[in-house]
Amino acid sequence: MSILLTEGASGSSSILLLIGYIVIFGGIMYFMVFRPQKKEQNRVAAMLSELETGDSVLTSSGFYGVVIDIQDDTVIVEFGNNKNCRIPMQKSAITQVEKS
Repeated sequence: MSILLTEGASGSSSILLLIGYIVIFGGIMYFMVFRPQKKEQNRVAAMLSELETGDSVLTSSGFYGVVIDIQDDTVIVEFGNNKNCRIPMQKSAITQVEKS
């Protein structure tokens, strides 16, 4: 009878140990993956919300340009010294902003 009682106790302790490992692993994942990703999303959202006309920007395709006009989700960017090279693009394509 005592053998059955010790088997039951060790089985429940192994389940508690497994749950403890899962909680610890979840905490590590939160602090190493999800939290930095959320911080980066907040930084990008703040950068795009402060975007103004005349700012120099770097696009995700590697082009540098100057913001000419801002609409809801669309930005018109002028590339180079040629005044005819104005391209509309989404705000999400902007990776860096340098204030003028």
